[in-house]
Amino acid sequence: MAKLLLDTCVWGGALEPLEQTGHEVEWAGSWHPDPGDSQILSYAHEHAQILVTLDKDFGELAIVKGQPHSGIIRLMGFRVAEMALAIDQILSSHSEKLVDGAIIVATPSKTRIRGAS
Repeated sequence: MAKLLLDTCVWGGALEPLEQTGHEVEWAGSWHPDPGDSQILSYAHEHAQILVTLDKDFGELAIVKGQPHSGIIRLMGFRVAEMALAIDQILSSHSEKLVDGAIIVATPSKTRIRGAS
């Protein structure tokens, strides 16, 4: 099972179903104040957590600015009620790639993987 950090923009209701499937999950939405994207990505990396987000800025931080990370999943086009299942399915299929630093962009119809950074 995976260690995850859900970004503030990810539905907090995804936390419990992911924990029930055995993942260790933290939600940045419970942090006050919001520390910002760079700090969230640094925190996830320091704690060996895969970051789950809806925000494209994390990919830019990782790819363009070279900020270290421990894997990123960006969800696009999922309903909030679908998020936990989508995350769990991505982890089931691609956890090894994520642990190696992959960035995954997933929509309901396709998954795109960028190799370890």
